Amino acid sequence: MASGESNPGWLIRPGRDADGPAIITLIWACWSRYPGIHMDVDREMPELHALATYYAGQGGTLWAAESDGRIVGMIAVRPSDSAAWEICRVYVDPSLHGSGLGHALLDQAERHAITAGAERLVLWSDTRFDRAHRFYEKRSYVRSGPVRVLDDISNSLEFGYAKPVNGVESLDIAAATSAETRLADILIACVEAGASVSFLPPLAPARAKAFWHRVAAEIGAGKRVLVAAWRDGVMVGTGMLDLATPENQPHRAEIKKVLVHPSVRRGGLGRQIMESLEQAAVKAGRTLSTLDTRAGDAGEALYRAQGWQAAGRIPGYTLSADGAAHDTLFFWKALRQGKARASRP
Repeated sequence: MASGESNPGWLIRPGRDADGPAIITLIWACWSRYPGIHMDVDREMPELHALATYYAGQGGTLWAAESDGRIVGMIAVRPSDSAAWEICRVYVDPSLHGSGLGHALLDQAERHAITAGAERLVLWSDTRFDRAHRFYEKRSYVRSGPVRVLDDISNSLEFGYAKPVNGVESLDIAAATSAETRLADILIACVEAGASVSFLPPLAPARAKAFWHRVAAEIGAGKRVLVAAWRDGVMVGTGMLDLATPENQPHRAEIKKVLVHPSVRRGGLGRQIMESLEQAAVKAGRTLSTLDTRAGDAGEALYRAQGWQAAGRIPGYTLSADGAAHDTLFFWKALRQGKARASRP
């Protein structure tokens, strides 16, 4: 925005080449908090002397956050490929960590990229920047791809992070591990809203994270498939496929923990998650899928609309927080015709 985004403590405005010395000072203030990092601007980062021009030349944009005439934050964004934009140079003065400035800067960059047509957002972060990793994970980014090795004087290794703006994607073990906090938030919100998913409210964050940590381990062992759903760049849904079926059921997979955050329900995400899980089951060579749900829940209508067949009902199968008993319905769906393959996870 030409006029900048203001806050009682700062002003976010377009970056300028003249900001170079202040930007260098800001970056070093952040880097110097970590071991083994060195800065040689002229040899390795000469673009810092004219950073606004550098990003403009790549079709991108630079912003600076100013407070009392001092540069206290920065961020840039540029197109990466036909559908993805890269978030770059995210730095906030250490004295303002926790102030919300980082979120304001990232909001600015993400809005710009999405308005320009970004379908996916990506970024890189030094493996030593553990605080930054927690920030990106809170913002629904997940680990993506292999570690990148930079041939620089700091011997830098970088994690890749990414997220779709909208859509459903499968998470590997690295992505699932990095998503534990956000997945825990979704699980806690759904349980609090009354979802019958094995837990009762109040569900402690540590217990919710421990659950997703176990799931990540099972993904690594090939026993589960986990998908996550994003809307407007925020992870708001998830679902699992259990492939660890008995040896006499190598053709079956079980769908579990289909969750959509209460704030975005009835928007079609549940259907997208189910379709993604069914596709994953077919890819794994499974021809039959099963699931269960509390009778009368929103999930029942979703599954019936997706062509699932009710196999039976067990009265009083689950209890709610107030001790009331609820019936559970069991569903099945044939995923494709043909002989089941005796494949194992």
